[in-house]
Amino acid sequence: MNISISDPQTKKAYSKKVDEIPATLMNQKIGATIKLDEVGLNGFEAKITGGSDTDGFPMRPSLIGLGRKKIFSFKGIGFRQTRKGERRRKSVRGNTISSHTAQVNLVITKNGSTKIEQIFGKEPKKEEPKKSVKEEMVAKSLAAVGDDSMAEEAKKIKGKIKG
Repeated sequence: MNISISDPQTKKAYSKKVDEIPATLMNQKIGATIKLDEVGLNGFEAKITGGSDTDGFPMRPSLIGLGRKKIFSFKGIGFRQTRKGERRRKSVRGNTISSHTAQVNLVITKNGSTKIEQIFGKEPKKEEPKKSVKEEMVAKSLAAVGDDSMAEEAKKIKGKIKG
């Protein structure tokens, strides 16, 4: 099972894989607030915002129960409208977490004593200077030639020899 945890303060999301569904999550509904001590985040509390089942069908807050149902939908979770006024029959999962749930989405409501970045070990990425596509192609071709001096000579000669 995959647990996706979003932090509204830093606006970043973290993912944690768990072998089994924690007992604190089992039979909870979307919108419920739970403690994340069992997941390994001591002192944190989070609100369940959604999820999906093992086949990828999304959980819908308005559908009560555990099972999957086909609903006639015109907007909302599990439906993307392609033209105005469109309605379609879509399969969605109920709002309760069960053994068929593969992913749960959570939003942190109360932080613990440590920062979540320290727990997950995520560090900000170092930005490297960006090269244009042309510069990257030149660098690749120079590396492919192997000898830079030969490549520089070829670069100077290019366009001067006809034939």
